[in-house]
Amino acid sequence: MAGLVRKSFDSPEEVRPFEEGKGRLELVNVGAGPVGRATFEPGWKWSKHIKPIAGTDSCEASHTGYVISGRMKVVMNDGEEAEFGPGDYMICPPGHDAWVLGDAPCVFIDWQGFADYAKR
Repeated sequence: MAGLVRKSFDSPEEVRPFEEGKGRLELVNVGAGPVGRATFEPGWKWSKHIKPIAGTDSCEASHTGYVISGRMKVVMNDGEEAEFGPGDYMICPPGHDAWVLGDAPCVFIDWQGFADYAKR
């Protein structure tokens, strides 16, 4: 059985910048895989700032996470949509676009979908 594990996003093991300086992904690695904290700056949009890195038509990552601050809109390929803000827990399957709403960065912790996110 493993003992206690302490990781800090203040000293991540990997940082992946987004296109045009519109944010970054900070990763810490735990036994079950990486956990990420993403900061999406105002004006960030997946189809503009991650699509060129991912090379897919929409985000194919499955996200399970929590919004710390800011707001984000997610639109699924089938047209379903939702807005998420501080305190919201999100389960989001593959096949979506997303963007920051308003003038504040959206900070999001994800336990599932950031292993290959924005990976060059």
